[in-house]
Amino acid sequence: MKLPVIKHLTQFIEENDEDYIVETIETLEALTEVSSLKDEELDVIGELISNMYGAVEVNKMIKDGTSQKEALNSFMKRVLGSIDK
Repeated sequence: MKLPVIKHLTQFIEENDEDYIVETIETLEALTEVSSLKDEELDVIGELISNMYGAVEVNKMIKDGTSQKEALNSFMKRVLGSIDK
C-alpha cells in the first residue's frame, strides 16, 4: 500500500463518489480470474485493489469526523501493525 496513492484516491472520492472506487474494485477483482495473467500483472492488480480498499476505509474515518491526515496516519498504523504480527 502506498500512502500517496491512498491519499489521492481519498481526494477522488471526496470530489466524486465512493461508488466509482467500489465499482472499480469489483472490476479489478473480476479481472484476477483471467487465467492468462502473469504473476506480475496479478501483483499490480492486487496492489491497486489494496490501495482502493484503503481509500474506502480512510474515507469512512473522514465521514466519521476524523481529519484526513489523522485518518491516513491511523490507517497506515493499523496496516503496519497487522504486518508486524
